[in-house]
Amino acid sequence: MKPSDIKLKEQVHPLMLSFPECFESERLQIRAPQYGDGAAVHAAVYESAEELKPWMPWARELPTLEQSEITVREGRHQFLDRSDLRLLLFDKESGEFIGSSGLHRIDWKARRFEIGYWIRTSCSGRGYITEAVDRITTFAAEKLQANRIEIRCDARNVRSRRVAERLGFTQEALLRLESCDIDGKLRDTLVFAKVRGVEY
Repeated sequence: MKPSDIKLKEQVHPLMLSFPECFESERLQIRAPQYGDGAAVHAAVYESAEELKPWMPWARELPTLEQSEITVREGRHQFLDRSDLRLLLFDKESGEFIGSSGLHRIDWKARRFEIGYWIRTSCSGRGYITEAVDRITTFAAEKLQANRIEIRCDARNVRSRRVAERLGFTQEALLRLESCDIDGKLRDTLVFAKVRGVEY
């Protein structure tokens, strides 16, 4: 099937869509946020602050424990109203919270999603994010009928870029001076994508 042959399904209000809020990969439990997850997320953010700050604007000013729980609860509500599908990553064996991913900047009409991700420092370098993004991509394609799945990252973020490359996402663009980094300096953004009928 060529991309031009794809027809959008009759639109259903996002609130009426039913799909799992918890699924697994080989090593990970991947699920929507729940009330009470704030403490685990808070500890991971503090542990990983120095690695997160260059790429994640929200990590520049570290949250309080209460703010972390509020963010988790907001994520829970957004998942339920289908405006943003934040997903938390847990090691299946130990139950440890290891990072966060999800499907963002959603266009339900076009079925377009953007995958974001970060991992706590102590779990970095073990392939968890590649595993999570691969499984979330399959989830989006099969359960959400995604037509387009994107990964965007700062052009300087080599580790993030390699996740997209390892998983067969096609680099579509280098957006020059596209946005500001956390220091207010202009930066380039790389855009990777998988498209139904082409990459899956």
